Amino acid sequence: MTAEIQLTQATGSCCSPSGSCHDGTGADATTGRVTTVYQVTGMTCGHCEGAVSEEISGIEGVASVKAVAATGQVTVVSETPLAEGAVRAAVDEAGYVLVGQA
Repeated sequence: MTAEIQLTQATGSCCSPSGSCHDGTGADATTGRVTTVYQVTGMTCGHCEGAVSEEISGIEGVASVKAVAATGQVTVVSETPLAEGAVRAAVDEAGYVLVGQA
């Protein structure tokens, strides 16, 4: 199960032509957006995914959020890099724990 909140359509890829991302974040040269993958503990179902996605989507500049309970990973596409404290607060508000970037 996955929950995704798509605020605007993101296109392109954060990865280089070789297909590798360097540090869990990547800037898309075509859209100027940044993709960051976070590790979150405590998600067990679609409801959990939705709660985390909804809270993170409320952060200014977030374009889309996709949470996957099975892996604990949350992929966030944003206009600029997000402050980790803002993401941590949103995940905490949803009732889960942000470990950090995946």
